[in-house]
Amino acid sequence: MHSLPQPDADELRAYARNAFDAGALAAGLTLPLPDEPFVPFWEERVAEARERGAFAVLREHMPQLRFPIRAGISDSASYQAATRRGTLPEEIAEATGLELKRPEILELALYASPAGRIPLIIARGRPEFVALVQAITHRNEPKPVPDSQGAIMIAGYNNWTRVRELRQRGEELRRELYQDRFILLSDGPYSAIPAADLGLPEREWRELSLVLRRDHECAHYLTRRIFGSMRNNLHDELIADYAGITAAIGHYRAAWFLRFLGLEGFPTYRAGGRLDLYRGDPPLSDGAFQQLHGMVREVAETVERFDAGRTDDPRERVLAVLALAVLGLEELAGAGGEERLRRTVEELRGRVG
Repeated sequence: MHSLPQPDADELRAYARNAFDAGALAAGLTLPLPDEPFVPFWEERVAEARERGAFAVLREHMPQLRFPIRAGISDSASYQAATRRGTLPEEIAEATGLELKRPEILELALYASPAGRIPLIIARGRPEFVALVQAITHRNEPKPVPDSQGAIMIAGYNNWTRVRELRQRGEELRRELYQDRFILLSDGPYSAIPAADLGLPEREWRELSLVLRRDHECAHYLTRRIFGSMRNNLHDELIADYAGITAAIGHYRAAWFLRFLGLEGFPTYRAGGRLDLYRGDPPLSDGAFQQLHGMVREVAETVERFDAGRTDDPRERVLAVLALAVLGLEELAGAGGEERLRRTVEELRGRVG
């Protein structure tokens, strides 16, 4: 980083500044964290889905699933009435339903993560996943979904069923009582990397990809709840991919992480790789971005050396995730990064129950 022109060096230093405040762990922590208020509602829906199917249950409580994907639909008065004011879709002629080729492949689950239980909506098919993303995050508009996107966490989702229940009971409409958080997941190849590139059978890679995505998103959930931060930044992705890779195969592989980002041929970068998504806003200059490639490689190798000495225990994985958050990219990339990581895990072990 010191060989960069000063403006580029300053850019990269600002980008790599750690947003996770270690002070959040000063008073100690007990994991898993308590469930958030939306969990009991989803617990009931999961039980119903086992009897009637996930899609049938979801469309009763998510008005977006009662409308087709169609350009301009989000501007219609009827769509806005259903999604913004809670008008029942049964009263709307335009609510003809979200068309899925295979609705039966949707699954609904409640996953026990270190950050508390969180609902998972799993689509074991690319068209079904794309339709759900377009409906829920793009307001039923036919916007493209990148091939490399196979999961998304939805936060602040207005649950109109819960709103109606609160009104019926005459209770105050506080956001935490009617807004939900859940994760949309697909089992497509993680980061659009073909199974053959990793030397794995197709079916095995799809199952590993699902686990990887699940724990990746749950790591974001953990940092959000503990540190109050969840950004579109390489540091966040390092933490989340560490959680995902180790959950999927038991240990960390730097080569996988670099391939997911497009750096498998370092120093050559694969144009259009996932790292483009984390270039920052405003985007890093070409010089700073090139230097970030080297920093990412150093950090990945540091983390792999550290992880080789870790026992395959869920608690140890969580401690490692928290240590990665506390340290930040510059400390991990610099000389002695591995030792700093080990020391931080040891310090956290006495504070995290």
